[in-house]
Formats: sequence, C-alpha cells, structure tokens
Amino acid sequence: MEAIRVILTIIQVISAVILIAIVSLQSGKSEGLSASIGGGSGETFFSKNKAATLDGKLAKATKWFAAVFIVLTLVLNIL
Repeated sequence: MEAIRVILTIIQVISAVILIAIVSLQSGKSEGLSASIGGGSGETFFSKNKAATLDGKLAKATKWFAAVFIVLTLVLNIL
C-alpha cells in the first residue's frame, strides 16, 4: 500500500509540474477582451479554427492534466 502511495505521489508531482508549464505557455486572454471592447468581431477565421492552434491544444492539455491532478489528489486523500 505504501508503494502505491509513493508512485501516485510521484505521478502527481510530475503532473503538477507539467500543468504549471502548460499554463505558463498559454497566451493571455486579454487580447479577446480588448477586441470585444474595440468592436472586433468574434467570428474571424482565427477564432473558428482555434482548436487547431497551439493555444487550443494547450487549453485542451490544461483541462486533461488538471483532471488528472484532481483525481490523483482525491485518490491520495482516500489512501
């Protein structure tokens, strides 16, 4: 049981470091806010294909690593 706890803790630390790196690499969301205030259209070519961009992939990776981190935290709390 102790070996499982150590392994899960190591995986949690690795996922936390990766999560910090992914969030740090994302661009700020203030660009979208200034475009909406300035009258910029939200339906541009770049906003339609956002999932294919680096920011879209980083956002998806953030969600997955955050979910892994939360699940590992709950499992380690139960053990």
